[in-house]
Amino acid sequence: MQCFITATGSYLPGPAIPNEQIHAYLGSLEDESQVAQSVLKMNGIVSRHYALDRDQNATHDVYDLATLAAQACLSESPPRSPVTFLSAGTTYAPFSGPGIASIIHSRLGAAGDVDRSLELSSHSGICTSASAALVAAVRGVQLGEHQAALSIGVEQASEILKSSVIRPVDDRTEHADIRQSQWFMSVFLRFMLSDGSGAFLLESEPRAGGLSFQVDWTHSMSFAHRAPLCMKLENANRLLSQDVGILAKHLYSFAGEFVGTALEKHDEQLGSYRMILPHMSSFFFRRKMEKAMRKYAGNASGEVPYWTNLATAGNTGAASIYVMLDQFVRQHEIASGDRLLLFIPESGQFNFVLVSLTAVRS
Repeated sequence: MQCFITATGSYLPGPAIPNEQIHAYLGSLEDESQVAQSVLKMNGIVSRHYALDRDQNATHDVYDLATLAAQACLSESPPRSPVTFLSAGTTYAPFSGPGIASIIHSRLGAAGDVDRSLELSSHSGICTSASAALVAAVRGVQLGEHQAALSIGVEQASEILKSSVIRPVDDRTEHADIRQSQWFMSVFLRFMLSDGSGAFLLESEPRAGGLSFQVDWTHSMSFAHRAPLCMKLENANRLLSQDVGILAKHLYSFAGEFVGTALEKHDEQLGSYRMILPHMSSFFFRRKMEKAMRKYAGNASGEVPYWTNLATAGNTGAASIYVMLDQFVRQHEIASGDRLLLFIPESGQFNFVLVSLTAVRS
């Protein structure tokens, strides 16, 4: 059975926060100003969103953000059949149990949006957690188990990065290069991550009288057996950290191997796609990403078009690909037959997801 994304929705909380106002929301840490300047210059992000007020009080929790994205999606195109499968993924949620999908189901039920019993699938991890949720929903529809499914990606990084909460280990004196310190590995993320949510409605038939995306194929692969842990969120202290040395050593080689394997398996080249939508955490990776894509372009020019909303939406982690597709659809004319490729890399311990889509207008 086929599976189609028949509606998308996203939610970015509060106003767009420019770089010079980050500290007004996240607060300040001692000695972080130089890190902030270098990281913001490197990542190219101009604005982002926080579910915070200026007193660092949360305006929403992660379940609120997910619910609002789901409501935006469902209001775009009500499903032909009732939603019977709900999957969701995130990096951080205040409850490790029950799963995030359970509480989202409760919130949607209370609002009258999904007020019925259904199957749930909750996913944890870093950036590919919500992509795994999407793959699970796609397979549920393709197998004929469900006629309509809702998949959600959500992040509320501000809740663990704000100055009133974060307690980085200060081991700077133990390292000649500050980037090798645990302090840096936690503090620099304050200027990398932001809040947001997105949702996709998946159905066994395309949307009547509108735009849908047929899911051609999905491809997922982990390299955790070949690489050390790179990015982690510790339950005991809610401290998020990323080892940039491990990231630089392994990301490009694994990403290239992953993309090459996927394209060979499906007998495709990147040049057959109108647009690649990559989850890119920083514009620092742009040149190497472009070089890698040219290798698999399969056309005379060697150019592969891609689009990202990183500069204006910020890095919303697991929610990124949901927010990106929703904004791309709303900002571009899309013709039937146009192909899009969603690419989601994760540095947790190097897990990757690709989702191939073809636009259908009926």
